[in-house]
Amino acid sequence: MGLLRFLKKISIDQWSAIDRETVRTPEDAGNTSITVLVILVTCALSLTLQEYFGGHAAYNRYFPNDGSRYWELWGFVWWSSWRVIGYVIIPMMVIAALPGERIRDYHVSIRGFFKHAWIYLLMFALILPAVVLASRTSSFRHTYPFYRMANRSQFDLWTWEALYAAQFLSLEFFFRGFLLQGLRRAMGSNAIFVMIVPYCMIHYGKPMSETLGAIGAGVILGTLAMRTRSIWGGVLIHVGVATTMDVLALRGCPEFGSGKYCH
Repeated sequence: MGLLRFLKKISIDQWSAIDRETVRTPEDAGNTSITVLVILVTCALSLTLQEYFGGHAAYNRYFPNDGSRYWELWGFVWWSSWRVIGYVIIPMMVIAALPGERIRDYHVSIRGFFKHAWIYLLMFALILPAVVLASRTSSFRHTYPFYRMANRSQFDLWTWEALYAAQFLSLEFFFRGFLLQGLRRAMGSNAIFVMIVPYCMIHYGKPMSETLGAIGAGVILGTLAMRTRSIWGGVLIHVGVATTMDVLALRGCPEFGSGKYCH
C-alpha cells in the first residue's frame, strides 16, 4: 500500500495539481480551441519538415560527399540546425503571432529548475548504472558516438557535443515547452499524454527498448516540466546522459589522432 500511495503522489496527485493551476473559463473556450489548432498543426508541420529536409539523406542529396575533411561533421551541423529551426525558431514565431502569448511563459524560466534540481540529479543517478552496463555491449560501441570521427581531434569532439546539446535543448523546448504550455489551458495535464505521441514517434527506427522508454520518460519529464514550469531539468538529463554515453563509448575507440575512427 505504501508503494501505491507513493506512485499516486508522484503521478495522479501531480496531474491533479496541474489541472488546478489551469485557468479555464467560458470566455476562454474559443481562444483555446484556436490555440490548440495552431499548436498541433505547427507540430505536424515542424516534424514533417525535419523528416524530409533535416536528415542525413537530405544533406547527402544537396551536398554530395566531396571528400573534404569536415564533410561528415557538416552533415551533423545540417541535422542540428534543422532541429533548432523546427523545434525552436518556427514555434517561437508562432508563439509571437498568437495574441496574448509570451515566449517566456513557455517553460524557459530557470527558477523552477534550481528549486527542483535535486529531482533531476536523482534521476540521473538512477539512470547512470544502466548506461554504464549498456556501454559494455558491442551494439553500444558500434552506435556511439553518432559522429564516428569524434575521436579525430578535440575540435571534432567538442563541436559534435555542442551540436548534440543544441539538438537536445531544442527538443526539450518543443515537446516540454511549446506543446505543453500551448495545450495547458485547453487540456490541463492531458497535454502530457498528447505530447508523448509525437515524442514516442520520433524514436521510431531506434531499438524498441529505447522507443518504449521514451514513453515513460516523456510522461515523467512532461509532468516535471508542467509542475516546475521549466524545461531545463530535461535539458540537463538529456545532455548529461548523452555526454556520458559518448565518453564511455570513446574509451573503446582508437586514440585521438590515430587516424582510425570509432565504429
